[in-house]
Amino acid sequence: MRVVVKVGTSTLTHQTGNLNIRHVENLCRVLSDLKNAGHTLTLVSSGAIGMGVGKLSLSGRPDDMATKQAAAAVGQCELMYTYDRLFSEYNHTVAQILITGEDMKHPDRHENFRNTLNRLLELGALPIVNENDTVATSEISLGDNDTLGAMVATGIDAELLVLLTDTDGLYTADPRTNPDATLIPVVEKITPELIRTAGGRGTRLGTGGMATKLHAAELCMERGIHTVVANGRTPEVLYDILEGKPVGTLFKGVK
Repeated sequence: MRVVVKVGTSTLTHQTGNLNIRHVENLCRVLSDLKNAGHTLTLVSSGAIGMGVGKLSLSGRPDDMATKQAAAAVGQCELMYTYDRLFSEYNHTVAQILITGEDMKHPDRHENFRNTLNRLLELGALPIVNENDTVATSEISLGDNDTLGAMVATGIDAELLVLLTDTDGLYTADPRTNPDATLIPVVEKITPELIRTAGGRGTRLGTGGMATKLHAAELCMERGIHTVVANGRTPEVLYDILEGKPVGTLFKGVK
């Protein structure tokens, strides 16, 4: 199966912005095992700014663009160093791809991105894709890696996009404020009502939220690609997801 897995900042770091070592080590171990089993994987990873916040000992996610880009520059080094070290323990080669919204919009650059990504997969590498926050401007404040994950999935004709986050899936209301909220296991059509229940931004270090995940799922559903939103605190859920077991919220792709 050709699968794109997106992990958010909340899955990779503590609230301090520092690396959540246990989570990242588990994630790399599970992804390596799935790759050993024959799955073709691409990882879309947030976390550069969040990890930069921790490395630079900042009090929180910065508001000004220059500091965001500085944090991304520091954090991206730490992020890829960590991935390279951990995946190397399981004899897997990683490749870094940093892109901006303009790269996806420009036909020639988008095609070059697709060709490079597909060739890396053919060569057996594990591509790790992130937004190029060190040079992007509007993408940092308006972009999100959920949408990037969907663009990657549609660009390589993946069969499945998995969005790992800090909630168990899509609920009928915000479970953090409404104790009566219930998990929606399957979505076959994204309606205005669903969008209204999605809420806003997630954690203080991240940029996404359930609304961006609905948008990503919708992009994939239109191309016949299934999307699963699940909790990333235990990466082992990926085993169940790839085996077709009910985990989180499944957005069914329709061809």
